[in-house]
Amino acid sequence: MSESVFEGQRDDEKLLYVFRRHIIAMRKGFYLLLIPLAITAIPPLIWQTHLELFLLPIGGLTLGLILFSYHFMIWYFTVYIVTDQRLRQVTQLGFFGKDVVELRLSKIQNISYTIPGFSGELFGYGTIVIQTYVGDLIIRKVAYPDKTYNHLQDAVDLALKSQGGQQQDNEDLDQE
Repeated sequence: MSESVFEGQRDDEKLLYVFRRHIIAMRKGFYLLLIPLAITAIPPLIWQTHLELFLLPIGGLTLGLILFSYHFMIWYFTVYIVTDQRLRQVTQLGFFGKDVVELRLSKIQNISYTIPGFSGELFGYGTIVIQTYVGDLIIRKVAYPDKTYNHLQDAVDLALKSQGGQQQDNEDLDQE
């Protein structure tokens, strides 16, 4: 019995690649960290004779860290797992919710990616679109979409070759 690398891994399944969204997807969390700190730093600058006001930025930083940690947790626990059989999207929904979507690699028709202009080139993020018969899986703000695209293409090719080999074996058995 093999030891699984992730929850829900099958015994005959091999982990190929794990990726997550770019850190820029968490920019709202960074804003929520900085805005309370900036707002609470204004009163001590205006009324410098009141020493108790210098505690306000500490409270603003604490509030900002709490808000930031929520967004960080959602970013960190949202992962995309590519195995030799499927693509598994695990999305964290708040503190306690989780959404899991699985897509068999043999069902993927097309994969494409876009890099959204200067900021995407500068920071190295983009969008990957995975097309199937049922619909599209759109993954926004992926770190290094060109490398991720190549990993996904290799995984799909591997799955199709593996499936082709299994179909050939089944046809050989049927002929006997």
